[in-house]
Amino acid sequence: MMAVTAGADFCYAIEVFKPMADAAVKIVEKNGFSDKIKIINKHSTEVTVGPDGDMPCRANILVTELFDTELIGEGALPSYEHAHRHLVQENCEAVPHRATVYAQLVESRRMWSWNKLFPIHVQTSLGEQVIVPPLELERCPGAPSVYDIQLNQVSPADFTVLSDVLPMFSVDFSKQVSSSAACHSRQFEPLVSGRAQVVLSWWDIEMDPEGKIKCTMAPFWAHSDPEGLQWRDHWMQCVYFLSQEEPVIQGSALCLVAHHDDYCVWYSLWRTSPEKNGGDLHQVRPVCDCQAHLLWNRPRFGELNDQDRTDQYVQALGTVLKPDSICLCVSDGSLLPMLAWHLGAKQVFTVECSAASHRLMKKIFKANHLEEKINIIEKRSELLTPADLGGKKVSLLLGEPFFTTSLLPWHNLYFWYVRTAVDQHLVPSAIVMPQAASLHAMVVEFRDLWRIRSPCGDCEGFDVHIMDDMVKRALDFRESREAEPHPLWEYPCRSLSEPQRILTFDFRQLVPQQPVRAEGAIELRRPGRSHGAVLWMDYHLTPDSTVSTGLLRPAGDKGDCCWNPHCKQAVYFFSTSLDPRVPLSSPQSVTYTVEFRPHTGDITMDFRLSDDLGSVH
Repeated sequence: MMAVTAGADFCYAIEVFKPMADAAVKIVEKNGFSDKIKIINKHSTEVTVGPDGDMPCRANILVTELFDTELIGEGALPSYEHAHRHLVQENCEAVPHRATVYAQLVESRRMWSWNKLFPIHVQTSLGEQVIVPPLELERCPGAPSVYDIQLNQVSPADFTVLSDVLPMFSVDFSKQVSSSAACHSRQFEPLVSGRAQVVLSWWDIEMDPEGKIKCTMAPFWAHSDPEGLQWRDHWMQCVYFLSQEEPVIQGSALCLVAHHDDYCVWYSLWRTSPEKNGGDLHQVRPVCDCQAHLLWNRPRFGELNDQDRTDQYVQALGTVLKPDSICLCVSDGSLLPMLAWHLGAKQVFTVECSAASHRLMKKIFKANHLEEKINIIEKRSELLTPADLGGKKVSLLLGEPFFTTSLLPWHNLYFWYVRTAVDQHLVPSAIVMPQAASLHAMVVEFRDLWRIRSPCGDCEGFDVHIMDDMVKRALDFRESREAEPHPLWEYPCRSLSEPQRILTFDFRQLVPQQPVRAEGAIELRRPGRSHGAVLWMDYHLTPDSTVSTGLLRPAGDKGDCCWNPHCKQAVYFFSTSLDPRVPLSSPQSVTYTVEFRPHTGDITMDFRLSDDLGSVH
């Protein structure tokens, strides 16, 4: 529609997703472009050209948006390659015209902790014990996938810049594009001495051949207009990890190499120019061979490397462990069994459901000379038999709790079901740690995240309400009444209320047979736009020790929030408040109904905004 408005004779719009293609037909018709635009419901590689084809002839302008945070991760290169060969004329113009990928080398203990397992210190009555990672983990090149985050939310104090911003490679979309593997090297001199660990990367696009109209993904410190920085969630910035950290010396020339195949980018660091030394630039994409990067995601690495968190578990364990404790640990890939052993447990069992996790933990135990002291049981906890425990009864049941299948905060309540299933293996006086959990909620105003649920309405002068209505119908079906996970450390918000405890789950008791329901109201303490409720879980290890997956400390005077960076919190959006066309009176409170359903493990919820006149939205 923009192209026709700008003067195009005719446009062929290719859309493979049928619901969107159907909406496009209606939107084109509603805006009066049916005689100028044809919607083709196919993948571009299936489009035919010719007298009986989808298009009678090749096009002379190619307009696309096939990009992701990594630029090429959605198949842009092979799609462009095919389009140039089969769908457009030889000297066509493309919009956007060109993309350039940039990189910056940094040292960052915080970001490096998302990729490697650090030595973990455990204070015991016999002195300090250190849990070390296996050599295989230290040497592993890591996961091949990019880690895309809102880099603007990483504090500059969390990394040291080692290089200038380096333009690594460009793609001219108006010429024939190749999806073949390629590499591009850039020589540079380190700005300071340090340890090269992480490559930060982003891209910009020039919309026109002269490069006058630009769109950049640069983070604030590399942006030409930091004050005018536009928030985006569809395109963020990339974090890549070098296969191994490398010492670098200020002023001593190095070479950073960007490699890519048809879908992925990765980086390597060279001491001298690899071309001059006959080095093989075309390296195979690194693949994890230690299992850890396949089982633990980046936040999980960060969680395991959080020494303060480990200390909290150590202190809590110190209050419940006895010299005759028989411990059973139920979590995925947890280091708790090692903590329990170092703190003096008589015997330790740990359950790992998957064969891959079993192999990984066996390597870690072996590296710490505990393979003969900690018994790993490879089966689901519900299937445990007395023989698995050597005929022993468990006196201490442990969990972080953490399970790799959990998406929402309350999914880790699976621990409660496991605790119920293994009750027959516990002594009557057995201690369960954590002893309880609680669900908390707080009403917030987001700085930007509300935009992902905001209708488009009129966009660039075109009426796209039909798409909004389609999305709303899909949300009304189910999702608008459900929370969705978001790592809120990346998405700033202000609290409009105090945190409120909604439900409590007592792990010392078995899972109840009947639903547990809570109703109440959350009073709003600060003015603002109520975008939604944030929910999280607190785990009460002991009466004096709590680990939170949500707020790390109380909100400040202005309501600024500090969230646990290792966990995703749940966001329940108040859909009416996100539509700029709907005026809202200032709500005074938010009423809620929350129900835990034991038979499914689900938590259902409903939030409603009430104004000072008692009206409900």
